[in-house]
Order: sequence, then structure tokens, then C-alpha cells
Amino acid sequence: MTVVDAHHHVWDLAVRDQDWITGDALRPLRRDFGMEDLEPEARAAGVGRTVLVQTVTVPEETPEFLALAEAHELIAGVVGWTDLTRPDVADELARLRALPGGRYLKGIRHQVQVEPDPRWLLRPDVRRGLAAVAEAGLVYDLVVLPRQLPACVEAAAALPGLTFVLDHLGKPPIASAALEPWASAVCALAALPNTVCKLSGLITEADPASWSVDDLRPYADVVLEAFGPGRLMFGSDWPVCTLAASYGEVLDVAVRLVSPYERERIFATTATRVYDL
Repeated sequence: MTVVDAHHHVWDLAVRDQDWITGDALRPLRRDFGMEDLEPEARAAGVGRTVLVQTVTVPEETPEFLALAEAHELIAGVVGWTDLTRPDVADELARLRALPGGRYLKGIRHQVQVEPDPRWLLRPDVRRGLAAVAEAGLVYDLVVLPRQLPACVEAAAALPGLTFVLDHLGKPPIASAALEPWASAVCALAALPNTVCKLSGLITEADPASWSVDDLRPYADVVLEAFGPGRLMFGSDWPVCTLAASYGEVLDVAVRLVSPYERERIFATTATRVYDL
């Protein structure tokens, strides 16, 4: 089985600051992380294809990522960013797909987690943009906090033709060991057939200094039951994961959280199908 890593990032601080990397806890991330750093670790872990995901909300990043995909065989897809509220968003998506490497554009993401309005996804201008993403045949990645999950449910119900991919399980409060109200909200999202979830970002929602597999298992079990392996995909969240574990360790932990019969779908076929890799 060739493993697909459905969620990683890269950045070059000389090209663009990553303004979200602030404070002592994130200090180890304040350096460049490029494909030359990832590729040997991914290959050593048995990863043969990846999905490169946006990090900042600027229009220049997505064309850069598409060019990276054109240049690196490992990258099989890109989840980029564009302003969903712009009236010509459909034209902008078409422009991106016409760029060098444009065929690698598979989805769009916005940092909804930083939006003060918990119902941002339901704004009329945003919903119009989401409809354009669906019309373009792309998927939409959700990076949200638990309090924003109810709006995700409403948005996915209102747009059945758009596949919504929940990043990092919706960032459950693993460090506090609380399951509710996150679990009920994520199960409501999973009840909709046009939703998928990434088994990613778990260790950095736990205590990065003292986490264990047992800390993560209750949250993995919730999404395994709710989405099933046919709607779950593995993502490393590299290099953010390096705050708590190495690339290989993150993959090993994910393997330990699922049963052998679920692994091929979670580590290969779901991402291949959803992102049309």
C-alpha cells in the first residue's frame, strides 16, 4: 500500500511571514520548512503521495504551491486559498486551474477558525463562494474550532453538491480530556453524506510534552464510528506535528489508532477518491 499524506504544509519565511507563528510554544516552527525537508522523511515512512495545504490567506501562495506540485512528484494535490467573498470567485478558480500546475488544484480552504463570527460559513457571500467551489469540481477543507461545527453542519446540509473535508477532527479539546460538546457536533456533521474527516492534528491538540496514544484514542474512536473508514483519511499536519513528534512517529500513531482492515481506506483510498489524486 502506498500511503497518502492528505495534509501537510511548507513555508519559506524569506518569501512570506507566517504571522500565526507567535509565542514560545510555536517558536520551533519559526524557520523554513520545504519539500527538501519533507521528502526524505515521507519516503522513509512509506508515503508516496501528499496533499499540500494552504497556510496563509494571501492570493500569491496558491500559485506558488501549484508550481511546487508541478516540480515535485510527491505532491499529488493542492488545497489552496482564494477569497470566497469576491464576486468573481468562479473566474478566479478558473484562472488558478489554468496556471502552471493548475491541474493539481483539488480544493480550497480558509482559516475559518480565526473568524470571530461563528456562523461565517453561512454568510450569503461565503455561501455563494462555496457554491462556486462545488461548481468547479473542487472540495472545501474546513479548519474550524468546535464552537464553529454547528455552522459547518448547516453549510454542508445547504450545499449537498460540495464535499466538505474536516481538518484535524475539528480540533477537539484533547488536552482537557473533554468529549462534549465536540463529539455530538462532529457526529452531526458526519451524518451528512457529503462530509469527510482527516485523522490529523491530534497530537498537537493534546499536551505536546506528555501525550500518549491512550489520550488520542477516544477522539479517534468517535470519528471512526461516525464517518467510517471510507470517509476518513490520514494527514500528518507536518511540520506543525514536529512540535510533539517526528513525521514517522505521527504516522505510526495513526496506524495504531485504527484496525488493520481499516488502514487501506484511511491511508490511501479515501484521499485518492476525495481529492481525485
